[in-house]
Amino acid sequence: MSLFNQTRLTNAAFKLDVDRMRRGWYSDKYFENIEAMLSRLAAAHAGYEGKHPSARGIDLAGADIGNMPVEMQWFTRRLGKTVVVGIDKALAMLRHCTGTFDGDRYIETWDHLDVQAVHDGCVVAYAGDPTQVQPVIRVRGRYRDFALLETPTLGILTRASRVATNVYNTLAAARGKPVLFFPARFDLHEVQAADGYAYNIAIQRFNLDYHQRVGAFVSTDAQGDWWGGAGGGTVAHAAIACFFGDTAAAMLAFARVRPALIPRIALVDFNNDSVTDSLRTLDAMFEKYRECIDMGNEEEARKYNLYGVRLDTSGSVRDVNVPPLGDPALDLGVTPRLVFIVRRALDRAWERWDLPAKWLDRAQTYCRDVQIVVTGGFNPQKIDRFEKLGVPVDIYGVGSSLFNNSESAGTQTDFTADVVRVKANHRWIDVAKVGRRACDNPDLQPVDLRDL
Repeated sequence: MSLFNQTRLTNAAFKLDVDRMRRGWYSDKYFENIEAMLSRLAAAHAGYEGKHPSARGIDLAGADIGNMPVEMQWFTRRLGKTVVVGIDKALAMLRHCTGTFDGDRYIETWDHLDVQAVHDGCVVAYAGDPTQVQPVIRVRGRYRDFALLETPTLGILTRASRVATNVYNTLAAARGKPVLFFPARFDLHEVQAADGYAYNIAIQRFNLDYHQRVGAFVSTDAQGDWWGGAGGGTVAHAAIACFFGDTAAAMLAFARVRPALIPRIALVDFNNDSVTDSLRTLDAMFEKYRECIDMGNEEEARKYNLYGVRLDTSGSVRDVNVPPLGDPALDLGVTPRLVFIVRRALDRAWERWDLPAKWLDRAQTYCRDVQIVVTGGFNPQKIDRFEKLGVPVDIYGVGSSLFNNSESAGTQTDFTADVVRVKANHRWIDVAKVGRRACDNPDLQPVDLRDL
């Protein structure tokens, strides 16, 4: 699965569209043209007839162009450090889609490849010099057999590594607090499995680097498909609307009918009064909790344990509890002031309750254990600001920023692949284009494609 268990995922997880991938359905057209040209040259036993090879001092006359073995390297051009993900799926493509058609019969030739690769979860660095890169995959073999795979292999590496690196940087900004993975609604559902896997790899890499034990929290089952995770969540605004805007009533109904193992997190911004809806929900949930405890039904009481409240105030709205300062950055959306206000209200809620002495300590603990989850427009920069201010956030929910691919934000992630050497007359010859060269990476390991 990754660097963390030294096991690679196989096509049993990916379920590649093998037939169409072999035919170039997912490939840029010029790769199909190259493959067809080289195959025709190979069939005609055509040799090199050029007069101006870039390799000097070597006799290349008659070299078998159509069957030329090459060395290709895949690498990132994202500045700084990149958490690499997508390796296993790219290797599965090489295993199942390397070969050539003889009429309608496909001849697999993956066993003729010499492949090296890093593991998902490795980190590579790039400082902007394309002659100083760290390859994440290196393949030696007949180019026409895997030319069609350049597009899809680069695609999965680019997408998954971008998501993983963005998640990693978000976790670093959150200083070890959980980050809920909420971007499913911002892209096609077909990418959820790869995105969720990238998120999980980033979590493991962060835990390794920072000696943390942050858990993985995804919102859809598809996001956990490749690594055994499952989606989680409580209620959406639509559920509250079904209860006529009564957040407390919606949460009581949810608590009554859903399994206790699902954390009860109330979404409290529906009426733009996060304090009132937090307190109304807290009051109602604690009342039922206390009732169950007094009846000796501890298991039923667990259903009414309010795990947290979620602040999701729109960036165009000022919560009624936030005194206006005239600055949108300080007034609108989920602001530090709003979180402090809600936290204070939660911690003191028990003071309003008429309780017997034996319940006072338990009521204080119940209130103070309610966590605050914030969502809506959070990115590493905003999270970093909250953390520097000591805002009492327990959990961050992050969505579209995890897909960010901006040069100005430093998140632009591009992978590319170069043929850097060819083999002619029994020797390897450097042929990288100007500005590129064959490079090395000590994390590259031999890959046995039979296992994939």
